[in-house]
Amino acid sequence: MGRSQRPVHSAKLNALKVPADFAAVADQKKPVKKGKSVLKYKKYQVSGETLARVGKTCPKCGPAIFLAEHKDRTHCGKCGYAEFKKQ
Repeated sequence: MGRSQRPVHSAKLNALKVPADFAAVADQKKPVKKGKSVLKYKKYQVSGETLARVGKTCPKCGPAIFLAEHKDRTHCGKCGYAEFKKQ
């Protein structure tokens, strides 16, 4: 038997005051929450036949990685580089 399939003894459940159906509920997986997709088309602007990058890029990682815009800073999610905005 694998670790996840170990039988749950009722004496242990009674000592912990856990409901009897806890073992069945504990084996169920939680649904995966889907986050917002990254809107990459907003980072570029097409003018005529040229393509211009609108967002700021990371100086450490290169032009392929954009910096995330926060209220008080810009931050690179890949390397952790941060630039703080002056208030």
